[in-house]
Amino acid sequence: MVSTSLPGGTWTLGDLPVTRFGYGAMQLAGPWVMGPPADHGGALAVLRAAVELGITHIDTSEAYGPHVTNQLIREALHPYPDSLHIVTKVGANRDQQGGWPPARDPESLRRSVHENLETLGLDVLDLVNLRLGDAAGPQPGSVAEAFETLVGLQQQGLIRHLGVSNATPEQVAEAQAIAPIVCVQNMYNLAHRQDDELIDALAEQGIAYVPFFPLGGFSPLQSSVLSTVAARLEAAPMSVALAWLLQRSPNILLIPGTSSATHLHENIAGAALSLSDDDLAELDKIGR
Repeated sequence: MVSTSLPGGTWTLGDLPVTRFGYGAMQLAGPWVMGPPADHGGALAVLRAAVELGITHIDTSEAYGPHVTNQLIREALHPYPDSLHIVTKVGANRDQQGGWPPARDPESLRRSVHENLETLGLDVLDLVNLRLGDAAGPQPGSVAEAFETLVGLQQQGLIRHLGVSNATPEQVAEAQAIAPIVCVQNMYNLAHRQDDELIDALAEQGIAYVPFFPLGGFSPLQSSVLSTVAARLEAAPMSVALAWLLQRSPNILLIPGTSSATHLHENIAGAALSLSDDDLAELDKIGR
């Protein structure tokens, strides 16, 4: 049974019901998403708190750490509740300098899927996103070879559902021409509205959109506008940003990350903030 007490209610990823308010595990790794957390027990506690609060969508990647967040998830939550769905992504590795070099050749993708299965302690992955582009954002280019590799692993029964991440609208369409996808995970927030048309098109198709960096890339002026609205509502800017995303479209799923159980509670309360039509109109000017 999926909890509906979290802000936003629920969404179905393919055939997997999840809470629209999820949890992103990236911040559980060490600084710059490298190495173990400073507070191992605290990392386990925030994962357990997320599930206790009713969150049924956890986002991770074998590249986080690398290996660290998947191992923490398994230690904290395995055997997993039937209602919990873990989403991972493949297509990039970590190097010793903390970079994210692409790893989208068929051999690398197959190895990454098997590593995710092993570290998470699963026989099948609920959802795998193919990470495209690079650290600068989406980049043009065909996704066919990489996505077809994941489709082959899906046909082997190792993956239930597929999605794409850091993708252009053209790459989303190309992937959909090969096999169904259930989500797109891209950078999107009040200040970065480049995917507005894509979000609306995906909503019509019943496909989820999962934004990352809800407060990333704001200019000082944009931050000032957000802070003004937040002050009027007696709320934190992050709370307003999360609430705006939930109200932007019903197919938007949130995965804010934190290494603190207290901050997790604050994010949930913030996302539940009700924004008036006047608030929304003022906020909409930020990214337009």
